[in-house]
Amino acid sequence: MKVSDILRVKGNTLYTVGPDEPLATAIATMADKDIGSLVVMGHGDLVGMLTFREVIQCIVKNGGVVGERLVRTAMDDHPLTCTMETELDEVRRMMLERHARYMPVMDRRMLMGVISFYDVAKAVVDSQNFENRMLKAYIRDWPAAEDQLPSASL
Repeated sequence: MKVSDILRVKGNTLYTVGPDEPLATAIATMADKDIGSLVVMGHGDLVGMLTFREVIQCIVKNGGVVGERLVRTAMDDHPLTCTMETELDEVRRMMLERHARYMPVMDRRMLMGVISFYDVAKAVVDSQNFENRMLKAYIRDWPAAEDQLPSASL
């Protein structure tokens, strides 16, 4: 399974923010849209990722307040990325290795979407459920002739 399969099911709604926007505005957007991340775009390019993790770390460093901080002061400026062709097993490995919960999907310099650890886990569970149903159907429809093979004579 590839990242393109996940995005096809998930859809292509994207939420972005600029690096020089107030962090408070970005947090309000995340709360309003009930999302855990925003892709930070500058001049049409991916420049970072803002997730609830970076927001919390920034607020703690700032004495518990957001203040006048900008998105660029909190964002991850080297986010993990993948392509539409990246295999799901590779995405899982990358996300686990870096403790990343969100990953922008890029096609060269164009943002194609964002996948979350939840999206990856759901795809794995859905795939396993499908395999289980197919195996159960196969076992249930086992040909009767094969059940009654003659025993080998000694």
